[in-house]
Amino acid sequence: MSTLAGKVAVVSGATTGIGLAIAQRFVAEGAHVFIFGRRQAQLDEAAKLIGRNVTPIQADAADLDDLDRVADVVRQEKGVVDIVVSNAGYTEQASIDTLTPAHFDKAFNLMARGPVFLVQKQLPMMKRGGSIVLVSSAMHVMGIPGHTAYAATKAALRSYARTWAAEFKDRGIRVNMLSPGVTDTPILDSQTVGRDELVDMYQGMVPLGRLARAEEMASAALFLASDQSSYVTGADLMADGGIGQV
Repeated sequence: MSTLAGKVAVVSGATTGIGLAIAQRFVAEGAHVFIFGRRQAQLDEAAKLIGRNVTPIQADAADLDDLDRVADVVRQEKGVVDIVVSNAGYTEQASIDTLTPAHFDKAFNLMARGPVFLVQKQLPMMKRGGSIVLVSSAMHVMGIPGHTAYAATKAALRSYARTWAAEFKDRGIRVNMLSPGVTDTPILDSQTVGRDELVDMYQGMVPLGRLARAEEMASAALFLASDQSSYVTGADLMADGGIGQV
């Protein structure tokens, strides 16, 4: 039997990279997955790649009205949720000298505020218990210049995992955090530094000597989402190649 047979999952930021890999793996393991992201063209392409047992929803993970709409679609189509993966995010560097309120608010609205209300709106449908996976970053335990807002949002997720693990214990809901290391995804193309230069820099910092593959993060998310981790809650799985460990 597939690991997630009969399960219903909701994954934010699932149009590319880690989120897409997670959605693909969950479907391969038997789940029906609701994916959402802001860009319709990328959303359509992601649904095509996943191929089956997927419901795409155009929605912004930072917009509370959109999160209501996502919950409405899930409620109408399935009425139950077993797994919530909060993955939507982006990286935009700014030193403390150049950081603006707009930069700070954009980061926190998407990556710290958004996960709270995603979970809040899906929670009433988690009637049979389940698992919440908060995708963070190894950077939440590191000090890398230029990441004041980004790293702080990821540190907030660590607090959420602890708080919610305690808060939801009587509902049969486990809450854990996944902290990827530097992963080879399209997000690397959006940085101000050239991709090759960025890859060389990070590879030199990672004890395993390479970037992660999105599929490796999907395997880690599957572990946290499934009964394979039935005695794990409130934890931080550092799937980071050692970059935040040594």
